Amino acid sequence: MNLYKRFFKPPFDFLLSITVLALTFPIFILLAFLIPVDSPGPILFTQERLGKGGCKFRAYKFRTMTDCPHKADHEIVGQRFGVTRLGYWLRRFKLDELPQLFNILKGEMSIVGPRPALPRQIDELDEMSIRRLDVYPGLTGLAQVHGNIYLSWQERWCYDYFYVQNLSFLLDMWILKRTIRVVISGESKFLCPPNRS
Repeated sequence: MNLYKRFFKPPFDFLLSITVLALTFPIFILLAFLIPVDSPGPILFTQERLGKGGCKFRAYKFRTMTDCPHKADHEIVGQRFGVTRLGYWLRRFKLDELPQLFNILKGEMSIVGPRPALPRQIDELDEMSIRRLDVYPGLTGLAQVHGNIYLSWQERWCYDYFYVQNLSFLLDMWILKRTIRVVISGESKFLCPPNRS
């Protein structure tokens, strides 16, 4: 039995989320004003995602796209058409993910874990990759600090499987430390496809 996963990770998630929310409260207020000024529309974007055990929940993000038609599950990289001026910088520095701290407080997500998948992706998960649903999805994860959007889905799922198999406090701390470097330097600087051998 993983004692950290069962007894220490949930309160750690809660306390860290409360702390980060308190520290970033001015950013929430500022973005609540700037997002609709930059582009007409709601402040938040919500989307149904898969949580632990395959349970569905609505994940929160700051809106970074215009109202122009686009594929809801299409990968967005850089200054793609449809991304607002402010949205580009929110994505670049991962500030669009901050509202998911409320998902963590609701017990739907964790600070560290596989990123929450879209419901349609459950049919694409094989015997190995479906193990990512054994844990709560995370705000950041092992795949996210090894290239994230520059990796294929299969490569991301390899990292997710490794994380589920080796979940520990030290691994979470290593991922959080590396996440700070990724946010500062950009995901492309940390591209490292997993070794499948």
